[in-house]
Amino acid sequence: MTIEVFLRLLKQHLLWFILIPVVAAGTAFIVTRNQPKVYKSQATLYTGLVSRYSLLSDRQSAFQDRSASAVDNILTTLNSRETLIQVAVSLLTDHLRLQHPDTLVLRDAGFQQLHKAITPGWENLFFIAADSALLRRTVDSLAKSQYDNPIKSLLMKSDSYYSIQHLGENIKATPRKNTNDVLQMEYETDDPGVAQRTLRYAIEFLNQRYATLKTSETNSVIGYYESKLEKAKEKLAQAETALRNFSENHQVLDYDEEAKNVAASREALQTEYNQELMRRNAAKASLDALNQRMGQQGSIRSANNDLSEKQKKLADAENKLANAKAYGQSKATIDQLQAMVNKASDELKVSAQKYDAATNSTDAIPAQTIANDRLVKSLEYEESSARLELYKKRMNEYDAKTNEYGPLGSQLRQLNRDLTVAEKEYFDLLQNVDQSKTRRQDVAIGGTLEILDAPDFPLLPQPSKRWQLVAIGFGVGLFIALLLTALRFWLDKRIKSPEQAEEMIGMPVSALFPTVRKPQVFTKATMASRSMFEQLFNAINIEVSQNTTKPYPPIITLFSIRSKQGKTWVANGLNQLYENADQRIAYCYPRVTGKEQRSQQRGITNFPYTVRPDFMNVTGIDYLLDYTQGFEPSQFDRIILELPALINNQIPVYLLKSSALSLLIIDANSPWARAEKQLLSMYVRVTNQPILTVLNRVEGDYVDVPGRADAIQPLPPAQENSIYSQRNAL
Repeated sequence: MTIEVFLRLLKQHLLWFILIPVVAAGTAFIVTRNQPKVYKSQATLYTGLVSRYSLLSDRQSAFQDRSASAVDNILTTLNSRETLIQVAVSLLTDHLRLQHPDTLVLRDAGFQQLHKAITPGWENLFFIAADSALLRRTVDSLAKSQYDNPIKSLLMKSDSYYSIQHLGENIKATPRKNTNDVLQMEYETDDPGVAQRTLRYAIEFLNQRYATLKTSETNSVIGYYESKLEKAKEKLAQAETALRNFSENHQVLDYDEEAKNVAASREALQTEYNQELMRRNAAKASLDALNQRMGQQGSIRSANNDLSEKQKKLADAENKLANAKAYGQSKATIDQLQAMVNKASDELKVSAQKYDAATNSTDAIPAQTIANDRLVKSLEYEESSARLELYKKRMNEYDAKTNEYGPLGSQLRQLNRDLTVAEKEYFDLLQNVDQSKTRRQDVAIGGTLEILDAPDFPLLPQPSKRWQLVAIGFGVGLFIALLLTALRFWLDKRIKSPEQAEEMIGMPVSALFPTVRKPQVFTKATMASRSMFEQLFNAINIEVSQNTTKPYPPIITLFSIRSKQGKTWVANGLNQLYENADQRIAYCYPRVTGKEQRSQQRGITNFPYTVRPDFMNVTGIDYLLDYTQGFEPSQFDRIILELPALINNQIPVYLLKSSALSLLIIDANSPWARAEKQLLSMYVRVTNQPILTVLNRVEGDYVDVPGRADAIQPLPPAQENSIYSQRNAL
């Protein structure tokens, strides 16, 4: 919404903005005519929450704890139910002791109300007034009773001086600006004596309860820390006993030193063991080499024995061969023996080669030397093995001791850790106990609130707030008027301005006509409408001249979504302009009564037509009109076709194809909602012709009125169809 639209909306509802605030202000003035006088008693308390020097002043944290949170604690204590009940009981006790009204305690009006509130059967409260302590105990008992009684009713009624709800709402305490050291208290009521005494009792019981709460708070904290301290002391003693028992059971003087010595000794023993192991392995390697040499001596003897056997075998074979030859045995026998000799000779050669290989080895050593060396290395190997067994035994002993010291170290560290934790917990709790006792002493010394200014007795009532309430009522009235205007603007779907029409319709407004109530009188409305007709006339002619694809004469279609939008009124205005321009016009409009017939007045010929059931299938105007009317398009320069309202009639789809221009007529006071948008969307899809939007019967100063120098004379006498008003029946 623009500022211009907002101002016009205010102008339209100016009566609301005058009447509603005046009524609201008048109501506030009448309601407050018997407003009682109000007296206010004030007092000032020094809290010392920030600047007071105390036992904890040298500790930085003390100043952080005694600031806004401490003020909140004071205010919470003041507004607590128990504090308010004590104030109400003390105030009521003072008033019950009165035998007659006292301007310094309770005026006559309050005195009479109190005596009316004490119902019959409870008059004995007035008879024990001489004993102030007894009366107060009685009132306090009745106030806390679970049964209904006049005292309890007074404490629960919101319109009495003793109502805890009334006291909680009117006893106000606020810290002075920029400091929490000073607390300002005030109380307002219609009796100055009641105001002073109520505030005095409020300060008294606030001091008592605040000091009691602070002291009880420190006592509970001290008791808590002392009980925790006893448990911490027992835990510390248990940790010390466990550590002492550990040292006694395991005979450990200094675990770290002994563990270090064991580790060093084990490392040295491991080194000696490794060296001895190397010596034993070296002796074993030497012994294995000597055994191998002795194996080689055996192979020589074996080769020698084999050579002897082969020599003997060869000698036997040669003896047999010589005997056979000497005794002249057969050739076959000799050949057989010769073969045996050859075989034995070959075997002897092989044995001789083996013996030669064994006896001619490069590392051949005498057997005696090998035997001596083998004996030495055997002794060395046995001695080294014995020493290794001893080393292993010692190493096993160290391993056992290390395995024993490992868990002992973990256990000892745990015991030391438990002892350290217990000591720290004990000393922390001891410090907390000391701080709590210091805090209790600090609260005992300076935990009360000091009165700087005692509650005063107000002599003059407070200035009346009547005119403030009247001003507030006037402002509320303005707000209600503005709210109603806004609700009407938001809930009203009618078109109120050209800007809103363009936003809602989605098309620019080509012409807008004001409301013309007296068409034949020369007024600003008629002047503005005549000027707007000329502008619309020019816009139509420009669009028609640029559209050369449509047949001649051009058809200007007037349509609206709803009925009674002013199509006939706009058509009559355009007809008169065309008539003045010597144009022949065919004006086709739907019948209303059914009795309309063709008529002619100068250059305008009126053709009424009947909206038939097949209206959507009409392809031309000659098919729309009765053949008896003798319609001939070539006789006219322009054809103005007025369609019935689209919301309850068909859209002539084929007829609109030949239209050169359409005028959408909308009454500014008609609604524009979903149905209108859908019908307009369908109309736009049917035709591809230009559409000019005409906004009719616009209220306000949206229409520019030409000056008298530019004004056009009033419209000529109305013709036949001008019997319809600006908002016709179609």
